[in-house]
Amino acid sequence: MLPYDSLSLSNAPFFAAFQSRFASILEKGWFILGEQLHNFEKNFAAYCGVTHCVGVGSGLDALILALKALDLPAGSEVIVPAHTYVATILAVLHNQLTPILVEPDAQTYNISPQKIEAALTKRTKAILVVHLYGKLCEMDKISEIATKNGLFLIEDAAQAHGASRCGQKAGSFGNLAAFSFYPTKNLGALGDGGGITTSDPILAEKIQILRNYGSKIKYHNEIIGYNSRLDELQAAFLSLKLEKLDAINAHKRALANLYLTQLKSDFILPSVEKDYQDVYHIFNIRHPKRDSLRQYLLKNQIQTEIHYPIPPHQQEALRHLAAFQPYQKKGALPITELIHQTTLSLPISYAHTPTDIARVIDVLNAF
Repeated sequence: MLPYDSLSLSNAPFFAAFQSRFASILEKGWFILGEQLHNFEKNFAAYCGVTHCVGVGSGLDALILALKALDLPAGSEVIVPAHTYVATILAVLHNQLTPILVEPDAQTYNISPQKIEAALTKRTKAILVVHLYGKLCEMDKISEIATKNGLFLIEDAAQAHGASRCGQKAGSFGNLAAFSFYPTKNLGALGDGGGITTSDPILAEKIQILRNYGSKIKYHNEIIGYNSRLDELQAAFLSLKLEKLDAINAHKRALANLYLTQLKSDFILPSVEKDYQDVYHIFNIRHPKRDSLRQYLLKNQIQTEIHYPIPPHQQEALRHLAAFQPYQKKGALPITELIHQTTLSLPISYAHTPTDIARVIDVLNAF
């Protein structure tokens, strides 16, 4: 069976370095808010092209704390993509804000700048974009909209570590950006982890306080905070993998190019735009007989995934909420629903080889 992903194989090149770093941290006995975290934050900020990174407990926490730091009035509207993982929207709801769902561009699957403008109201306070699958949104246009309307701009870069346009990387376009270091990410930890990047020192300091019980000085709590800190072990593991992130991304781009150039025209493939460096956290195709195709691949010993089978507005936890009632009408979000019905994610991990991908291509082309 060709797995969709294998974390043991993907991490195998790092095992010796992980074990050495673990032994060093274990001997030192400092596990929270120490030197390893400081070094990772400094290096990841530099990698993204910003001045600050704050390590937190997860990608969802990164989104929640990024929005929390903006002090938006309760009920304020936040523009979010309708086509995203549910965490993006959960973060808005956890801050007592109102998510306004906007359809994606039908080619890139990322939020449409034109539809953002159409969704703005007097209650809009922020735009939260998602660089889905490892492809940057149209940040020039979206940044212009945010500036023109005096809105905060937040990037959900959970799938886009190292993605860039004209050399500018994800995490450096907005007021704040949230990253996930979930193990399957291109820059993945060995457990949960997240980070927030910014070049605003005031926001950075506020998030540092928020993640640590609302405290800058131990036992002195200035604000109502959280316990959400990227621990020393995960920061150390991430630092080691950060050194190889460009190589990981290049490997995945090379595998993606095999799909892009050798799959027949029966499949709707990811779009490729000039000046964009996609990092292919996910390589998705679309097909009207997606479920039959997935079963065919499995019968041929190839595992796939669906990102994501249920769109956020149809999730049981959300669809009954007042803010989501307008999206329950038939045809309210047709592009989003079509993507969710037809998308399929193919194997493209750091552990996969060109030979693996050639096998997948052969089976797909025979469908």
